[in-house]
Amino acid sequence: AASGGRSRRGGQRGRRGMPASGSAEGGMVLGRSSSWAAQGTESGTNPEPVSSIISPLLTDMYQITMCYGYWKSGRHEVPAAFDMFFRTAPFGGGYCIFAGLSQVLAFINTYKITSGHIGYLKHQMPFADEGFFEYLAGLDCSKVKILAFAEGSVVFPREPLLRIEGPIGICQLLETTLLCAVNYASLVATNAARMRVAVGPSTKLLEMGLRRAQGTDGGLSASRYSYIGGFDGSSNVLAGYLFGITVSGTHAHSFVQSFTSFADLPRKSIALPDGGVCEDFVGLVQSHKAKLGFHTTNEGELTAYVAYCQAFPSSFLALVDTYDTMASGVPNFLACAVAMMELGYKPIGIRLDSGDLAYYSREARRMFRDVEGKYGFEGFAKSMQIVASNDIDEDVLYELGDKGHEIDTFGIGTRLVTCQAQPALGCVYKLVEMDGKARIKLSQDMVKISIPARKRVFRLYGGPEGLAMTDIMLAEEEVLRDGPPKAGKELVCRHILEPTKQDKVTPTKVEEMLGCVWDGKLLAPIPTVNEVREHAAKSLRDHDAKVMSRADCVKYPVALSDNLFNIMHTLWAAEKPAVDKGGA
Repeated sequence: AASGGRSRRGGQRGRRGMPASGSAEGGMVLGRSSSWAAQGTESGTNPEPVSSIISPLLTDMYQITMCYGYWKSGRHEVPAAFDMFFRTAPFGGGYCIFAGLSQVLAFINTYKITSGHIGYLKHQMPFADEGFFEYLAGLDCSKVKILAFAEGSVVFPREPLLRIEGPIGICQLLETTLLCAVNYASLVATNAARMRVAVGPSTKLLEMGLRRAQGTDGGLSASRYSYIGGFDGSSNVLAGYLFGITVSGTHAHSFVQSFTSFADLPRKSIALPDGGVCEDFVGLVQSHKAKLGFHTTNEGELTAYVAYCQAFPSSFLALVDTYDTMASGVPNFLACAVAMMELGYKPIGIRLDSGDLAYYSREARRMFRDVEGKYGFEGFAKSMQIVASNDIDEDVLYELGDKGHEIDTFGIGTRLVTCQAQPALGCVYKLVEMDGKARIKLSQDMVKISIPARKRVFRLYGGPEGLAMTDIMLAEEEVLRDGPPKAGKELVCRHILEPTKQDKVTPTKVEEMLGCVWDGKLLAPIPTVNEVREHAAKSLRDHDAKVMSRADCVKYPVALSDNLFNIMHTLWAAEKPAVDKGGA
């Protein structure tokens, strides 16, 4: 046998430098680049909800009581239009990533109130006429029309993410479920996008919050929508199975703690990349540990690393903070890593899960450079991945950036999936037209005044880089009458609430943002999660970085056309009650 007990059963032993072997068996921090055919049901031409709990009864009781009120007054078939929108961008920023449309369409596509549902509603509403339940039993979404932004689009306050048209009875029944589908999805996607902006395009982001998420459905949604927002993968196995998201996982502290000495190992050998066997891998690791001058590390931890190398020789990544990061974890990793390099494998790196992440990452990289110099492994220090976790959020990412660090990948869990910085988005669903007449909701709180009428939304591009510069809403009637805005033609953009504020914009490109996605049936196949993710990345690139900035964020303008401004303010004046100066 060769030195270290390596038997030569075919092939050549790996030479110094970065071995070409070790790229198989998922040898990346984020596991295999997923070529798995996603098994989820919310894409394609006949979508169904992934979760069995999504049904017509996933709604608020007042939606059903309102529907009964419409039915009793003979108005349940009157055509209506609703807008779904949010009033304030989340996380103190200026934008949001629209997500959840695939869930909306899967729900719409399978909408059916079953006999079991009817039985329950009869129990809750014993006073209701039998004819109402017959009406409910026959309901579907064949008379519904939905216009929407493309899922993954950057969107802004006050503009309709969805426009829902159809008989008011069914449109009212859809409200809560649609809001539930969009609110959390868009919030998580936006949270993820902001973290992506914080670290830049090259640092890897891994979602690992399943155990801390708000329930099982929340955990699955968090994995899906953080990926859409710009994360590279997830620890959630079901998310990989259903959506084709790259899944990763190495080991936790319990794996390290479970070993106490080399006596716990059933064998000392390790398979070689060429098919041979190194008979005394344990001895090889111990010899390099001594050569490196690491004499007081935890033996159980080193044993755990050896066991992991034996099980995953092509993807060795060690969690190094079980006992002492710098005095034991990193040294033990390096002893194993050097041994693996000598055998022709390429170790992956380390994960830091506590302490001063910036300092530990810099010190670990320094130790990697020392090993590269000592052994002549060209490129070793740069190639070793440093993964960091431990209550990371957007603030921490910026703080680490300010300190300076050597972290290649962040694993982010609790504060991503729970959206700890802001736990709800606040999308609302407001009636904007009834029986062909524009409707408005007034409030003493100006931000809660709705924009009436069916609307179309256009994104205007211009400037030296051709980026998005304004979104403008037009009434449906004026688009049908005068056509949509055109590139090269000046537009008057009115401020929503302030009559004296307006701008004139001449776009170089105009993009219509609301597309018809459902008109009694699905009009086009629903994109895959990866396609939505790509669209989200492109939509972010279409905007000035200052709009996405955390500090000194530039507010992106959302305006009304002259015509829509007049519709809104005329209706506002007509519906506002006159002040009664009399008294009892």
